[in-house]
Amino acid sequence: MAVIKTNSEDVKLLARLMRAEAEGEGVQGMLMVGNVGVNRILGNCLDFRDIRDMKRMVFQSPGGFEATQKGYFYQRARESEIRLARRVINGERVRPATNALWFFEPTGGCPGTWYNQTNTGRFKSHCFFAPTPADCPSVY
Repeated sequence: MAVIKTNSEDVKLLARLMRAEAEGEGVQGMLMVGNVGVNRILGNCLDFRDIRDMKRMVFQSPGGFEATQKGYFYQRARESEIRLARRVINGERVRPATNALWFFEPTGGCPGTWYNQTNTGRFKSHCFFAPTPADCPSVY
């Protein structure tokens, strides 16, 4: 059962985002990007207040995803990524992105915090950061 309200176009939009942000990190990396996106919609907290649907989450500015500024993002969603997007929409969570609202690719190691958010771990080139349960209870 879906944890956020979506339609078929929302699923394709998330699939495109997941591929554009993390295709090089494989299935697990793409699922983690999807987790962050779903968490931003669920959260309604911090930088993501009133981000209640897929389109607003994907294209949030400032604070959105860099991939939306690249041509690769605008390619048609593939069935393999659509299936992955459905998995995260249906509530699948993958550590260290389980409760994360942010990720980025550092030039070195992951910092312990990023904009006052705790590092929850690294997967390949991305570091993930989550709010505290007190700051954003909806993602826990």
